[in-house]
Amino acid sequence: FLENKDLLIHIGTVDEKGEPFVTPTGFYFDRDLDKIYITTQKNSKKVDNLRKRNTIYFCIDDPTPPYKGVRGKATVKINEDINHNLSVTKKLLMRATGSLEDPISKWLLSETENGNEVVLEISPRYYSTWDYSEK
Repeated sequence: FLENKDLLIHIGTVDEKGEPFVTPTGFYFDRDLDKIYITTQKNSKKVDNLRKRNTIYFCIDDPTPPYKGVRGKATVKINEDINHNLSVTKKLLMRATGSLEDPISKWLLSETENGNEVVLEISPRYYSTWDYSEK
């Protein structure tokens, strides 16, 4: 389910006013490590929020029937190592676009190489799932 390329993850952080800030974005799921990875601009609002509090809530769901999804609470590590981030970004792009030659892929790889992108490593602490497909 988490390897379906058409899904987005919605992550909820808390801003400086203590208010929720929810962001939808693409992701890469590493089944072996049970981690979810996101690339984002180094100076984004979500990164700023995560530097103050590294706990998020997340939701990944399929909006078409039969409905299914996963939601939970996780800690997030902000990774700024360019070599690590390039490796993860390539996996995410192959999942999302199917090519590293796609214009969006080239742009994101360039941003990562220049240190403008970071990788958020999401480690679920708990999660719950639902699946309304026929058994």
